[in-house]
Amino acid sequence: MSVNTKLKKSELRSYLNKDFNSFRADLLLYAKTFFPDSIQDFSEASLGGLLLELNAYVGDVMSYYLDHQFNELNIETAVEDKNIQKLLRAAGVPIAGAAPASAEVDFFITISSDSSDSSVPIHNNLPIINEGTTVSSRGVTFTLISDLDFSEKDEEGNYLFHQITPSNAGDPPSFYTLKRTGVCVSGTTSTKPFPIPNTFVPFRKISLPGTDVTEIIAVIDSEGNEYHEVSSLVQNVVYKRVVNLATDAIEVPENLELIPAPYRYVVENDALTGVTTLRFGSGRADTLDDDIIPDPSELSLPLYGKKTISRFSIDPNNLLRTQTLGISPIGTTITVKYRYGGGLSHNVGPGSINGISSLLTTFNNSVSRSLVSKIRASINIRNPQRAAGGENPPSLQDLKRLVVSAKNSQSRIVTKDDLLSHVYMMPSRFGRIFRAGVRSNPDNPLATMLYIVSRNRSGKLVTAPDSLKDNLALFLNENRLISDAIDIVDSQIVNFGIKYSIVVNGVANKNAVIQSINAKIKNYFKIVNFQIDQPIFLTEIQKIIIKTSGVISLSEIEMINLSGITSGKIYSNVILNIEDATFKGIVFPPAGGIFEMRYPSSDIVGMAE
Repeated sequence: MSVNTKLKKSELRSYLNKDFNSFRADLLLYAKTFFPDSIQDFSEASLGGLLLELNAYVGDVMSYYLDHQFNELNIETAVEDKNIQKLLRAAGVPIAGAAPASAEVDFFITISSDSSDSSVPIHNNLPIINEGTTVSSRGVTFTLISDLDFSEKDEEGNYLFHQITPSNAGDPPSFYTLKRTGVCVSGTTSTKPFPIPNTFVPFRKISLPGTDVTEIIAVIDSEGNEYHEVSSLVQNVVYKRVVNLATDAIEVPENLELIPAPYRYVVENDALTGVTTLRFGSGRADTLDDDIIPDPSELSLPLYGKKTISRFSIDPNNLLRTQTLGISPIGTTITVKYRYGGGLSHNVGPGSINGISSLLTTFNNSVSRSLVSKIRASINIRNPQRAAGGENPPSLQDLKRLVVSAKNSQSRIVTKDDLLSHVYMMPSRFGRIFRAGVRSNPDNPLATMLYIVSRNRSGKLVTAPDSLKDNLALFLNENRLISDAIDIVDSQIVNFGIKYSIVVNGVANKNAVIQSINAKIKNYFKIVNFQIDQPIFLTEIQKIIIKTSGVISLSEIEMINLSGITSGKIYSNVILNIEDATFKGIVFPPAGGIFEMRYPSSDIVGMAE
């Protein structure tokens, strides 16, 4: 008996068709090839046609969902908000809420002059305005973030306050008005207790009430244990600010101390709901755990001399019950003090912060209660400059653009993209930069010039405040290479206007055509569409005008620079010669500058013939 060892030739079959018609055609070919005697009628009204179309429909739907699932694995093609958030967290991009505004606020107090030396106030009467004092402006609350000690002196023994002699103080003056400036941050401070049941839950989570939480100030349990915020639960040490009591305290007011953080948490923000969640560790505080990695053999059942045992299983979650990832609270009460609220509306104008909501002060014990009340009643406040740094929450589309640079940066600043991604990912409690640009320093090859700009309450560009620059410098210095230098400078804001003249056909309404063109130009020059060092293409404006219905021809177009006070409107002081800045129809800003059409309603002037 002979055996046929020749393999049967088989046809290649494709199951990866992507549309209904392709599925139906391949199913029809398959049926006619392998089942020619079973079914021969595949018309639309036949049973064979029904089976073909039913299977083709199912294949088409399954193919769609398969493609959709693959797309949701890529940050560039994902469209579902929940998946985008997961991919953002996996890439290390923090999801932040609205950013608070910061403002320098002047505090004025009235103190009687010293009887022995009328040129200075009575030293013992000088108070301390404590951190946590709240002031307000148009419904927006600001909180003082550090103490203001009016009795503080510099290394030469001079008071740090600015002394003002009122006109009605007499000669010699009987009292003085003293001024000190403190930094205040917008937002409402709240304290919320969270009872934790006596049931162990690894990676326990608690959600804070309200939205747009900008800062977690303190997390303490009922036993007095302080929980520290970390970027990842594997981080077991943190830096703590400690008051410097040494002789160099004037030059270095605070020191950084490295402390262990067994009690720690990470902050997770939900971009869809705006809710902030604290996630704690997975270990138990009441057990001794010195192993960096738990031993799986300790979780198995002991034999105790038995030769056989019944089947059992090990829960892999038990391997996570280690203090390596921090401690999970149990049987206690967690008290969270946090600050929430922010956005563009918090960028209030100068002089608008003038109300004191709660005043926290400390006086010398020798000062009587009546005098304390008198001095407290004399305290007034005012912000000489507008508040800045407040921004609305970034959208998921804005955050998606940071994924590639965040993955490449690996928590260090080497390239231009690394620097920009760190600038835009600065925690919102430090304020937020609206636009940033990077240029090489012509005088120092190891230095980089970082240009930044902020927005005010109405969304117009303003110079970033010094407090925002200080926060940015501290944030960038953590991941800066030791041999590199970053110079933070203000971007030049170039305000401009557009004048044009057109010819319309005899049927069109001239005013309607002008209004239509102005609306399109206004939309084109929205500040959200511009970056630092981005030029303006005059041909784009010409295209907008010519393509408008009713326009026959464009007679004239001119871009003009607006600066200072013009027609009662306040512009930036930057003067740019548009003719010199134009090259082949492209208008370039100064180095590190940004264009802004500040008042579109009046800065666009059109004429029709």
